[in-house]
Formats: sequence, structure tokens, C-alpha cells
Amino acid sequence: MAKTPTPPTHINAKTLLPAAINGWEMYLLDQGRSHHTLKAFLSDVRLLTKFLSPDQTIGGVTTEELNRFFTWMEKDRGVACSPKTLSRRITSVKSFFRWLHQHGTLSVDPAEKVAQRSAISPLPQVLTDDEYDAVLLAADRHRRSKKPDARPYTLVALILHTAIKKSECLGIHINHFELDGKNGPFLFVRYASPANRYKERKIELTDDWVVAYEEYLSQYHPNDQAFPWSPRRLEYLLEDIGNEAGLNKHLSFDMCRWTSALRDYQSGIEPDKVRQKLGVSKIQWRELFIKIRQLNGELK
Repeated sequence: MAKTPTPPTHINAKTLLPAAINGWEMYLLDQGRSHHTLKAFLSDVRLLTKFLSPDQTIGGVTTEELNRFFTWMEKDRGVACSPKTLSRRITSVKSFFRWLHQHGTLSVDPAEKVAQRSAISPLPQVLTDDEYDAVLLAADRHRRSKKPDARPYTLVALILHTAIKKSECLGIHINHFELDGKNGPFLFVRYASPANRYKERKIELTDDWVVAYEEYLSQYHPNDQAFPWSPRRLEYLLEDIGNEAGLNKHLSFDMCRWTSALRDYQSGIEPDKVRQKLGVSKIQWRELFIKIRQLNGELK
């Protein structure tokens, strides 16, 4: 088992905040966090150095100071801070101090009792049952044309069934599909970064989709990546199918993912099974499940 990275030995309760943040940056790099995540987390926590005294040690930071810091950021800093941004910054600061506490650098975590403020973003758009059928029909017509093309149906049907994200779709390799296993066909959603291993999962596929996929393989002959096109090219493909289906909505990966999750929930699949299929943590699921229930008309 790999050794869990710990704070450098020179970091202790008397270490100044900037030096401790630099140590946390090393930890995040060791964890394989993405450049985007790393940049956001560090930017959030470094705002503390603009609020606290320059000679503030990490051991001297109190819960009261952190609460005043977030109030300053929200109301008095003079720079717009949306509820979603504030929520993320609280999460970042909590993660930083939790790291220091869990590995013994701090005996008390001053951020533990800071209240997390959830920011519920607007409801996503989903396909109605009629629109869902129209999209699949429009995609399937390409398979039946004079010059058969199984790519649109293979892509759209896969997303609508598996609820995978765009980045996950682009990361699929041919060997991530198990088409003739004794328990039926499956897609294995995999991640290269160890930090994202909890998102990996195994999703059942339908026999009808496998037929279309085999047509696609014989037509396009991909060597490694299952869908070897740019993200924008695949987005255009979805847009074209949406237009052919007569949608007044912009068909996207996100719309297909939410539609899939909602239909699974409506079909009676247990909420935690839906969560696992989406590949999200229990914390992330809280907001997502509220939205699914709202989309289903259960909540206002």
C-alpha cells in the first residue's frame, strides 16, 4: 500500500501560513490532483494571507478568525463572490486545515466548526420522454441511410444509457468495453489519476447498443481511443442530432447525463445505485439528488 503523503517535517504549529500552504501544494501534487483543482484550491487558501496578519502562524488561527474571513470575503472585500465560489473556498480552507490536523501538525482543526454554505445551482435541462425517443430515432436513421453511419447512435445511446461525462467519454479505450462476458456486456469507466480512482465504475450495457457499437467498429476502425475525435467535434455531433430530432433545446453531454440519471430514478433504481452509476461522492450526491427530485416534481 502506498504511503500517504504527510506534511514536511519542518511544518509545525509555529509555521507561518504561506510556508504551510506551500507544503500543502506539494501534498496535492503527490496526490495527482489536476492542474485546475490545484490552482483553485491554492488560490482560495492564499486569500487567507491577505486577511490575516503577515506573521500569523497556522497554530494561532482560530475558528472565529476563519468565520470573519469568510464574512469579509462575502461582504467587505469589494470583489464579487458568488454563493458557489464562497462554498468552494470554504471547502478549500477546510481541506487545508483538515490535512494539517489529520497528520498531527495541529492538535485542533480550527476549520472543523466553520459552517459549510451550499450553493445550489440552477436546475439542468433534461429530455422529456418524447424528446428522448426523438433523439434516439434521429441518431438511428444514420445507421439506416444509404451510407450507413453508426457513430451518432453509438455515441448518443451510450451517453443516455450510462450517464458518463464528456471527459469520461473521451477517456474510453476499446479495451474498456467487455462485450462477451458471462454476466453480459459492460463499460469500465477508468481514470489515469489515482486521485480519481473512487470515480471508477462498471456499468451494464444493452445488447442492442452492442450491435450498434460493432457496426461502428467496422466502419471507423478505432485503434485505441473508442471515440478519437476532439471534444468540440463530439459536441457538434450531439448538436446535429438534437437539431434533426427537432429539439428546441441544446443537446449536450450534460443534458444526456442528467436525463439518464432522472430516468433511472423514475424507473425505481435505488438512489445510491444512481449515485454509484454517476461516479460521484456521497457529499456531491446531496445536491445532485435534490435536483433530481426537483426535476421529478417532488420538490419545489
